[in-house]
Amino acid sequence: MSQLVQIAGALLILSGFVLAQFGVLDPRSLWYLVVNFVGSAVLTVDAYREAQWGFFLLELVWAIVSAFGLIQLARGRRPAAAGH
Repeated sequence: MSQLVQIAGALLILSGFVLAQFGVLDPRSLWYLVVNFVGSAVLTVDAYREAQWGFFLLELVWAIVSAFGLIQLARGRRPAAAGH
């Protein structure tokens, strides 16, 4: 089950990244930030459960950065460009 969770989280993050690279998504858009946040949050929890501390730190920081961008959007501000 853990592998399926990791694959789902990775696919969310990668889908946003690939679509941004091809100009389909703006890296500051709601959709990009949501898939980055959800994917990173899923991987953060999985890394914590598996005691993979380097992976946990990486994904935790990306989840926080994505959440910050979402908060900026909710406040009516355009977030700084982000990437995973």
